[in-house]
Amino acid sequence: MTDVALITGTSSGMGLHAAVELARRGMHVVATLRDVGRAAPLRDAAAAAGVEVDVRALDVVDHDAAARLVAEIEAEFGRIDVLVNNAGLGAVGTAEQLSMEQIQDQLDVNYLAPVNLTKLVLPGMRERGGGRILTVTSVGGAVGQPFADAYCGAKFAVEGFMQSLAVVAERFGLRVSVMEPAAVASAFVANAVLPESSGPYAALLDAYIVRTSGAFANAQAPESAGAAIADAVLADEYRFRWQSSEGATAFVGASLADTDGSRVLGFTRPWIAAG
Repeated sequence: MTDVALITGTSSGMGLHAAVELARRGMHVVATLRDVGRAAPLRDAAAAAGVEVDVRALDVVDHDAAARLVAEIEAEFGRIDVLVNNAGLGAVGTAEQLSMEQIQDQLDVNYLAPVNLTKLVLPGMRERGGGRILTVTSVGGAVGQPFADAYCGAKFAVEGFMQSLAVVAERFGLRVSVMEPAAVASAFVANAVLPESSGPYAALLDAYIVRTSGAFANAQAPESAGAAIADAVLADEYRFRWQSSEGATAFVGASLADTDGSRVLGFTRPWIAAG
């Protein structure tokens, strides 16, 4: 019997490649995106890999639509074996520059949407005594970064939720994990919300953007990050925390070992220094 995987955010980047890779490895993949009219790259990549993906529309912040989709998949296939929460939204700006609406958007997409989908699939997985939930967070879920206040805040929140859930879910045969990529070449940066006015933060923000642009110029390929997601989903070993590259592992590790917070502040301060 073919396992069924539901993955969000598959219009481009690592979500697209994770969907194709999971299908290539034998899963029936329900790949969702807000606008199925933008599914041509996903379908083309699947065709090039010699596989098919089951493309369906889902705006992850529409919780009622998510409930209908999960019920539809479970009625059609009898179960959902894997959930990959991949859809995400970026925002650049420090606290004073961000509106509460922008902060809410970060929480809606990066925290509440994966929480909702996780809640929706949990009953069926628990009753069957098995299932895997992987939430793609970011190194920003472990390392707070300048001008990423709302984004990192939402990613920290979803990691805390999933880590708290993990040991309870494990008692029912479920594996709950997070994947923490570093910079991945994708449309994510182009889609990030930018502040309308830099004001007194202009020089600091300019320095940050220069540094970040350099990081994304040397970003991990989305094919590689997508394969890392598939590896984590299908791994025999269970780990709560995965990273998509050696660089991401080193970056996250620096924060997790930083018991007084000085290490992270030490290596992020230069990000907003010009020259």
